[in-house]
Amino acid sequence: MGLAYRMAGATCDAPPLLPPPSVGEDGPAVRPGRQRGATLPERSRRVPHPPASRCPSPDPLRGPPSPAGGGGIRQRFAPLAAALLPLLLIPPPARAAAEPPLSALTLVGPPAIVFKAGRDACDGADVPDAPARAFRDATGAVALFGMHYRNRALRGPDLDHLKLDCTIVLDSGEKADPAAYDDRSWITATWTEDGKRVAALLHHEYQANEHPGRCPTGSYMACWYNTITAAASTDGGRSVLRRSPPVVVAGAPFRQEVDQGRHRGFFNPSNIVADGRWRYFLASTTGWDRPGSDQEAGVCLFRSDDPADPARWRAWTGIGFTAAFPDPYRTTIQRPATCRPVGPFPGPVGAVVRHRATGAWIAVFMAKAGDGFAESGFYWTSSRDLIAWDAPRLLLAGATLYDDPCVATAPLIAYPSLLDPGAKGRNFDDVGDGALLTYASLRVEGCTITSDRDLLRRPVAIRVWP
Repeated sequence: MGLAYRMAGATCDAPPLLPPPSVGEDGPAVRPGRQRGATLPERSRRVPHPPASRCPSPDPLRGPPSPAGGGGIRQRFAPLAAALLPLLLIPPPARAAAEPPLSALTLVGPPAIVFKAGRDACDGADVPDAPARAFRDATGAVALFGMHYRNRALRGPDLDHLKLDCTIVLDSGEKADPAAYDDRSWITATWTEDGKRVAALLHHEYQANEHPGRCPTGSYMACWYNTITAAASTDGGRSVLRRSPPVVVAGAPFRQEVDQGRHRGFFNPSNIVADGRWRYFLASTTGWDRPGSDQEAGVCLFRSDDPADPARWRAWTGIGFTAAFPDPYRTTIQRPATCRPVGPFPGPVGAVVRHRATGAWIAVFMAKAGDGFAESGFYWTSSRDLIAWDAPRLLLAGATLYDDPCVATAPLIAYPSLLDPGAKGRNFDDVGDGALLTYASLRVEGCTITSDRDLLRRPVAIRVWP
């Protein structure tokens, strides 16, 4: 979602972007086993405002012709040139303790195609553009999301037999009113207890540059205001509806016109996972400065005892789960809450799963070479409590969306997720000793990240030390 680190099609040198009642006070339950060293970012570290680009801002909707429709679909629904970013504006990750790893992940097979845009798309809006999220509906069939902001699902009897359903589950209204929270939305997390009623989290981008008078600079990155909002389904994900009035799960404590000049807010929720009666997800923020309430950039851990009530999500503060980030268009915020970032993550978490035999958590994400990462690619890290994580280790090397497409010699890789076909939970939030690394492959032409994308999967062996 959004634009990549280097905007697709840019031909000049852009300067680099640097990186209701409370649901409870206690932290996640810690399972028996070795405790990991704390890896929380330094409180003093902030995200700087990026320097102004010397390049004109490209139109994110003017990409290559649709591989499915030969370029014939309406331009407004052309796929974005790249995807889910807030990423490189997050400061360098805190270093994890130098100790033996908690887990080992090993690729044990070649990639296989799950979805190929030129072959399987319904129209040009069908490209993998977010990490894969799956659940089993009330009949036992699988629904998988992770596509464009014109949201459709892949469906099938199991993860091995998925096909894109051309029914639009949730469309994006591209509305100019930021208080409507209906500009462009991606379904990026789902949770269901019964396979019929499904709670969804949306990565919502208000692209003020697309709405006259809303952002003087007219630049995508400078005008980007992002929020995590709520939606729900009562028919097993066949249709997903926004709440009315809109419900903000996590938003910046100011309106979209404030602090323009960089992208702002909360971005890219991970999948939702279960631990007893609690549900969790991770989301990134680019942070803010407010008198008496400075939010550092990083990844925040959210918790709720009822995902069906989106107002119950609270973020970890370092002491308890008490930080709420309500709608600034409907709530007067005197002293904005802040979260305490967790983990060694340089950007959003692609997915987090729980190892069934040991209770350990495993998260996967993408990173660019530098700032502690020897190579670009997909990394994993492990935790006993979702707060302290061990040192990230490389799973799959390759240029990602954070790298320069102009020098790419192979398709870029993005949006990693882990899905176990044998998951015991309806929401695929658990894994055994193997899983499928599911991710997107994006072909590049010159400096352009095209809409010719595949959704791939590779088998992974998992070992966790008790």
